[in-house]
Amino acid sequence: MKKRQRIRVAVFASIAVLLLGIPGTHAANNSKGNEAIAQSIKEKQNQIEQAEKEKNGLKKNLSNVQQIKKNLESKKKDLKEYIAELDQQIALIDERLTDLNGQIAVKEVEISDSEEELANAVERETDQMESMIIRAQQMYEKNGSLATELLSNTAGFGDILNRAELMEKLVTYDKEQWTDYQNYRKYVELCKKQLEIEKEILDQTKENVVLEQNTLELFMEQKKLDIEAYETDINNQEKAIAEYEEMIREQEEEIRALEKAIEEEKKKLSLKLTYDGGTFTFPVASYTRVSCDYGWRIHPTLHVKQFHNGVDLASPKGTAIYAAYDGYVVAATYSTTMGNYVMINHGDNLYTIYMHASALKVSAGATVKKGDTIALVGSTGRSTGNHLHFSVRVNGEYVSPWEYIVKP
Repeated sequence: MKKRQRIRVAVFASIAVLLLGIPGTHAANNSKGNEAIAQSIKEKQNQIEQAEKEKNGLKKNLSNVQQIKKNLESKKKDLKEYIAELDQQIALIDERLTDLNGQIAVKEVEISDSEEELANAVERETDQMESMIIRAQQMYEKNGSLATELLSNTAGFGDILNRAELMEKLVTYDKEQWTDYQNYRKYVELCKKQLEIEKEILDQTKENVVLEQNTLELFMEQKKLDIEAYETDINNQEKAIAEYEEMIREQEEEIRALEKAIEEEKKKLSLKLTYDGGTFTFPVASYTRVSCDYGWRIHPTLHVKQFHNGVDLASPKGTAIYAAYDGYVVAATYSTTMGNYVMINHGDNLYTIYMHASALKVSAGATVKKGDTIALVGSTGRSTGNHLHFSVRVNGEYVSPWEYIVKP
């Protein structure tokens, strides 16, 4: 009799251990676990829906090459207007490329996070499966003896109800374990699907970068050909020469107006900026050659004698343009002749000018130090190739930049 009591105690102890070993201790806590994974599944489904929308919208924002060409054709009769419109389109494509490359960087991080999330989900699914296998083995080994032991040798009806409640908890626990497993499997599949879509988005975004880059190069080349064709057309020769001389005159007027405005500002604000005579830093991070030097030359297509007021430094598009010396920015803007340009006051009526940039990195009024990046090399304005046109002015006149800079 005592032996039979010891067996019953052992059985109840086993049941207690099993019940207390349930994740979260009790069925109520296990239910919270079910709610948590169900919420995770819902969130994952929403993320997949958003990723699908992102994927479907990728091609909608690409440049419409044919439409841009059509708009540009109507402006070709006026070279100045044509250049301004084309530069604007090129700038928009540049912005799109910057945005796309930013999206690629973000998406690569998201994919890394999704891969980690998937690995964790697979691990939880595996743990749940192993737990169920162990439980099934236990039930198989007991082969119903646990239920028989629970319901036999009872002290009365109340005792039967208590033991039946324990059995019900075991059954509920098993069902919840199975529900958990099914949810984890579903969550794993959703993680896999999201990861797959994110990789498709990454691939499509990289493809978009290539397409936009090709479009950019197409318009850059078209601009070069159109300017050269216009300038070499005999029927346009006199008009082209007159326009070119007008362009140089406009440049000079714009620069002089800026210098005059600075002199007035200095009087008002008592600004004191002096140049200490130091050597300028070379104004580009890298360059391939001096494509056109300072001084008199014969224009390559107009075939007229022309004074080149700066030095052209051929450099890859996007190369950093540096402030040659300490100073403050007089202008950072766009003109159809100089393109995107920066003008810096170094004191004592000494100014440097940086033309044809693809992008500006400073604004008027900013203080800069020698070597600061102020713009990026490009071919905006009256330009047919990527380069920096670098000019130096002293007391209202252009001087040779080689008096201030040394080739690296």
